[in-house]
Amino acid sequence: MDGTNLDYHPSGVDMQNWQLPQNLRWSFQHMAEFLPTAVISRGLGPVAKLPATHRDLDSIVLPPSGPEEAPMSVGSVMGSSDTDGWMLLHRGAVLTEQYFGEMNAGTEHLLMSVSKSLVGAVAGSLCDAGLLDPEAQLTSYIPTLADSGYAGATVRHLLDMRSGIAFSEDYLDPRAEVRMLEEAIGWAPPAVPGPTGMYPYLTTLRQKWDHGGVFEYRSCETDMLGWICEAVSGSTMPTLMSHLLWGKIGAEADAVIGVDQYGTGMFDGGINATLRDMARFGSLFLNDGLALGGTRVLSSAWIEQTLAGAPDSREAFANSPGDNRMPGGMYRNQMWFPYEGNDVVLCLGIHGQMVYINRPAQVVGVKLSSWPLPQDAAKLFSTLRAFDAIAAELGTEPPAPRQEFLPLFTLPTRTKPHPVVGNAKP
Repeated sequence: MDGTNLDYHPSGVDMQNWQLPQNLRWSFQHMAEFLPTAVISRGLGPVAKLPATHRDLDSIVLPPSGPEEAPMSVGSVMGSSDTDGWMLLHRGAVLTEQYFGEMNAGTEHLLMSVSKSLVGAVAGSLCDAGLLDPEAQLTSYIPTLADSGYAGATVRHLLDMRSGIAFSEDYLDPRAEVRMLEEAIGWAPPAVPGPTGMYPYLTTLRQKWDHGGVFEYRSCETDMLGWICEAVSGSTMPTLMSHLLWGKIGAEADAVIGVDQYGTGMFDGGINATLRDMARFGSLFLNDGLALGGTRVLSSAWIEQTLAGAPDSREAFANSPGDNRMPGGMYRNQMWFPYEGNDVVLCLGIHGQMVYINRPAQVVGVKLSSWPLPQDAAKLFSTLRAFDAIAAELGTEPPAPRQEFLPLFTLPTRTKPHPVVGNAKP
């Protein structure tokens, strides 16, 4: 695949070099071996079954995007875009599940910014419970933010990435705020002295324009959202996510989150999970907040307002200073909508991470990758078109007889604390 040596086993991968292109395939599947992490427990409930009805999807041909484009198939897209693993569910059944190199069904793969959608779901659960008010100012939960650029911003501004904070997401600029954040949390060696830890770094961010304006993609928004969730609940994100999300979707494996020097999670891009469990997560948005096993995870009202957006969400997205290349789309509750309407919902992460949700076709697709570059429009949009082509073919098929959900389950009220492992200090 793209000339990559699938059997490459780097030695000496560490905080300084794990993001080099030649190390990504290995490092994205072995994060806990060189960075501090904490466990997000799956709990004690039953695993949501994923029945298999395998069929050939690789041969499905994509409609051409232009008159000069060479014919492309689903298989050629997946085989030329540094895929580590991909799978597709149709009405809850696995139609294909493919792994490349050393990755397998038990591998926890770094999700990068797909992590944002998981944190957004935790925030949604807290809103459903009445513990978090989307319209409340952040200072009502963390008063010390009154001295930061986030003074006057609301939870809703974080959920939709519409605060006025100055934060560059230019991954190729070593002095962009997104790279300075990595230095602060110990994901990269510091080039210059600066704050240590996620929360100390976030308090240094300044405001550049009014809160509540246009959409601008900024990882700091999710990190601040995670901080708010922890402040509201009095629990760490690994515990919160276990009880509110991961322990309810019927996950078959624990997830893992990278943490900073103080054990605070890297909320915007540090979660690692299996391909199959991410398909279970995506299914929430097909089933109005119900997990595949029947457990209520998010309210139908939260799903509905995620899909509807705000009256000005699409205008705010269209006026974004970034080149989002999704005309008619929007961003809502840490989820992407690449087209007009709400038929297709995405969770996206750099280096080729995607959860694809097509509601009319009842399709969930997941692709985990290790692109050499953080962003690659050709690989991103060919993947989107591949999933669209599959959904178009499957969406016309009649539904199978309805199956009853498995019984609901209840997590224990108390669990052991999740240890921080690696070289982090408690």
